[in-house]
Amino acid sequence: MLALATIGFAVNFWAWALLSPLATKFTTVLHLSSFQQSLLVAVPVVVGSLGRIPIGALTDRFGGRVMFPLVSLATVVPVLYLGLLGHSSLPALLIGGFFLGIGGTAFAVGVPFVSAWFPPERRGFAVGIFGMGMGGTAISALTTVKLVDANSMRTPFLITAAVLALYAGVAWLVLRDAPDRVVPATPLPARLGAAARLRITWQAAALYAVAFGGYVAFSVYLPAYLKNAYGLTQADAANRMAGFVLLAVLMRPVGGWLSDRVAPVRVLAAALGVVVAGALVQSLTPGLAPVGTVAFLAMAAALGAGSGATFALVAQQAPAHQVGSVTGVVGAAGGLGGFVPPLVMGAVYGSYHSYAIGLVLLAVVALAALVLDVLTVGRRREPVTA
Repeated sequence: MLALATIGFAVNFWAWALLSPLATKFTTVLHLSSFQQSLLVAVPVVVGSLGRIPIGALTDRFGGRVMFPLVSLATVVPVLYLGLLGHSSLPALLIGGFFLGIGGTAFAVGVPFVSAWFPPERRGFAVGIFGMGMGGTAISALTTVKLVDANSMRTPFLITAAVLALYAGVAWLVLRDAPDRVVPATPLPARLGAAARLRITWQAAALYAVAFGGYVAFSVYLPAYLKNAYGLTQADAANRMAGFVLLAVLMRPVGGWLSDRVAPVRVLAAALGVVVAGALVQSLTPGLAPVGTVAFLAMAAALGAGSGATFALVAQQAPAHQVGSVTGVVGAAGGLGGFVPPLVMGAVYGSYHSYAIGLVLLAVVALAALVLDVLTVGRRREPVTA
């Protein structure tokens, strides 16, 4: 069940990230400004983020066996639209990107589904393994541009749609919810309200907005950053972004595993400290080899481990019947955390032709999250009932 959920997360994230590798191509063809380019890659992120709130609550009620196929099939529609019709103008791309955000909600399906299959002392590692599905963005980075160059614009979209449909069928036939899964009886608005009253919901949301938000921001904007700041080709920038994503993906279960053995708060503190240092170093735009590469890879490892630690915290402290609802809010915060930075980076670069201010802001935000982690989350523990 863990393997099937991870594959489903990866496939949906693959679809969710289809526009990012093509952003520079669309910018050239459609004559987009720096801000319009940032908006293009950010729209799927914000929709996929906000959509996690109801999807997480619905997963608490109906289970992953229903919700995984449903989300996957719903994502097929915008993927086909973008591939066949919606790539000839910015408004068409924004409409397709809006609905492409559905793929990003798969995360809120998987966390409660996986958590229900494992005891509390193993949930951090299990949820971390599931989180490796965010590597679907690496699949997109490595294949999308190559498929377009070798065939046509529609090719990567058609392939992704076929894989989504195949996964939906397999999930419907094979996926099963945990036999002892707690099914809430209260209406969805009441469950969302109860989750909003939990302290752990907002603490984890703030931390995840930085950890996963930073990962999402870099994964969607890094190709444009590397092209503008270092003059790399589109293909080279996409490959380097894939390396960033891969390291973050591999470190996510490590963060969960460490959190099962030491307090998640400590893992988060170390990860956020690395992000602060890496962002400050990169704000000086050092040479890409080796300093810039080391700074980005260090941040990738830290953001991945921090993301895993955050949901280890959720799995350990959120009441069992509210994990989906809490996950929806926390996941939304993480995605929204990834929505804002590309817009800021695009606006800053458009005004100053430098990314220094944006990276310094990342360091300041990560430092604030570090203080929150140490002074509030580390001193309180949520009761096991709500």
